[in-house]
Amino acid sequence: MAERKHKLVIVESPAKAKTIGKYLGRSYKVEASNGHVRDLPKSQMGVDVTKDFEPKYITIRGRGDVLSRIRKEAKNASAILLATDPDREGEAISWHLARLLGVDADKPCRVTFQEITSKAVMSAIQQPRPIDMSLVNAQQARRVLDRLVGYSISPLLWAKIKKGLSGGRVQSVAARIIVDREEEIEAFIPEEYWDVEADMASNGQSFHVKLDTLDGSKAKLTGEAGAKAALEAIASGPFTVKTVKNGEKRKTPAPPFTTSNMQQEAARKLRFTTAKTMQIAQTLYEGVDLEGEGAQGLVSYIRTDSTRVSDEALAAAREEISSRFGPAYLPEKPNEFKTRKRAQDAHEAIRPTDITRRPDDIKASLTNDQYKLYRLVYLRFLSSQMAPALYDTQTACVANGRVEFRFYGEHKRFLGFTAVYEEGVDDSAPDVDTKLPGLAAGAEAILGEVTSEQRFTQPPPRYTEASLVRALEEKGIGRPSTYAPTISTIVARGYVSRDKSRLVPTELGRMITALMREYFKDIVDVEFTSDMEDQLDRVEDERLPWRDVIRGFYGNFSRALEAAESSIEKMEIKDEVSDVPCDKCGAMMVFKMGRFGKFLACPGFPECRNTKPVFIFIDTPCPKCGSRLLEKISRKGNRFFSCERYPDCDFIAWDFPLPDKCPQCGSYMVLKANRKGSRWRLCANEHCRYREEIIEDEPKDEQDMEDAPFDAEPDDETDSAAGDESE
Repeated sequence: MAERKHKLVIVESPAKAKTIGKYLGRSYKVEASNGHVRDLPKSQMGVDVTKDFEPKYITIRGRGDVLSRIRKEAKNASAILLATDPDREGEAISWHLARLLGVDADKPCRVTFQEITSKAVMSAIQQPRPIDMSLVNAQQARRVLDRLVGYSISPLLWAKIKKGLSGGRVQSVAARIIVDREEEIEAFIPEEYWDVEADMASNGQSFHVKLDTLDGSKAKLTGEAGAKAALEAIASGPFTVKTVKNGEKRKTPAPPFTTSNMQQEAARKLRFTTAKTMQIAQTLYEGVDLEGEGAQGLVSYIRTDSTRVSDEALAAAREEISSRFGPAYLPEKPNEFKTRKRAQDAHEAIRPTDITRRPDDIKASLTNDQYKLYRLVYLRFLSSQMAPALYDTQTACVANGRVEFRFYGEHKRFLGFTAVYEEGVDDSAPDVDTKLPGLAAGAEAILGEVTSEQRFTQPPPRYTEASLVRALEEKGIGRPSTYAPTISTIVARGYVSRDKSRLVPTELGRMITALMREYFKDIVDVEFTSDMEDQLDRVEDERLPWRDVIRGFYGNFSRALEAAESSIEKMEIKDEVSDVPCDKCGAMMVFKMGRFGKFLACPGFPECRNTKPVFIFIDTPCPKCGSRLLEKISRKGNRFFSCERYPDCDFIAWDFPLPDKCPQCGSYMVLKANRKGSRWRLCANEHCRYREEIIEDEPKDEQDMEDAPFDAEPDDETDSAAGDESE
């Protein structure tokens, strides 16, 4: 009996293959390519500049078995459908697969899934199309550009500075942005100013005011003398409520997530790195085994810069809002959001695939991190289609002739979308709900305590991963899929270090940036890099041949490279010497930067290859044996705490241990904090969980753990030796 022919569907990941295979049934065979199958070779440039930048593609080492399996299935297939991710890179992977399998790319062979659900998969599989060569060419242009930059600048850095460095096209700009901010902070000159505030009461209601004007002019107190003069004027006479203005404020919801929004919000609210966020989001997109349902894709495609949502998803969200919260929370028509000017708008916003699949209902089937991120996506999308929050506001002027104080307060009258979700903030203070005193114009105001406080203007804050992603997006640097690997790369290369949640340039990062500014100013120029992204978009829109982009770039770049090779002198970076002797040869060990941070190495390398971790002790004794506790970094980049007597003592903690004992059960306490600055002690005993707030004026431990550890390893680049970057 002849073997029944099946249709072969090729996706990128085994997890996606498993999910889709359950939807399609026995008449389809679903195989995974495990990502890219062909690429430029690692051992050479792989781009022939003498033949109009012809790329040389080879089968990636280690993909032989995968290709053999796919070819075997292809021989017995009645049709081959290429179903890699619906973006430029996914289109290029399908094109490479078509070339290797002898599939005609001009015939309907390509299917794309915006979400991995039974309905979406079955619909897409019935609508194959030819491979979109404009998408492929946009990806080829990016790949060739990044290879030309990475494989030209990186060897120069190796020769002039030290091995292991890289100078990629996007990572160099990201590093420069961080270096520029650090230089801005260092050049900042604080200016003194004084705040004068007071407590007041009127008609039996108390309220707090701030100094607004003094003797008819805006109060700008730049020194103690001005503050004293203001205090004298305040004491010069009684106060009355001069004016009162009552109003209403409407706060509209944020749009559903784009990739960068999701990365920023996960960093703010969940303390996830960008790499970790994308790793978890990918599992939610590809499919999770749900109890009673089997494998289900929980969110729509996760690489997008659009806020657009399908009519079907909007209708489902509106029905959910109406049934759960009532008609008052449902706007008359769906909320619409503007997509950024530079957005490709190729895919919908990130949203749950089924709004009735509530996070708490499927929590048991998810890991803790999957649940947190799915809940974030779910609530953000649901709230985006809810009614605005309404606030009663009151602005008042309280005066005594010489001095005017200003009062402003707002009170939330209707929760609206905030009943579900409120957007996180980076450095600004969160909204404060004020009890409005109901002031009346002409009423007497009784002056209470007056305070004057010296302050100084502050420099701009260092970037967090969230604020850096926002800056890259606003400046048009890179695309949604490049943010996470770009940040991971500059940290892994030692150009940037993490100080809690802040990104700080290292001396090496400053040196590389200074060199790039001098010799490759276009590469690290924000406007130039942004313009290159626009040109890649024009290739995708079939308005520009991809080789024209490369030709326009390469002329100036090759001349800059020649000048740099002849002008840059050999630089020596001396390693910082520690006070720890090598226990093999006796030399004083030096600090080195590795994949997971600093470590100690013998300067006698390669003759002596001894290395040691860098130990950081904390003041808290081990709760088990009383020895010292060490702060360590796990293989995945997590920060944790363990006893110095390990393995004899197996104590380990992921939260910062405190020396305090729990007053209820006697267990040790850990430090907890949230983004708004609230801090508390929490009992580590899961059966107790006694909680104790930390008052504001209590000194803070310098090694507090207000930021969660970083769980995600840096992404390996396709060509790790030369800092190649690709979307």
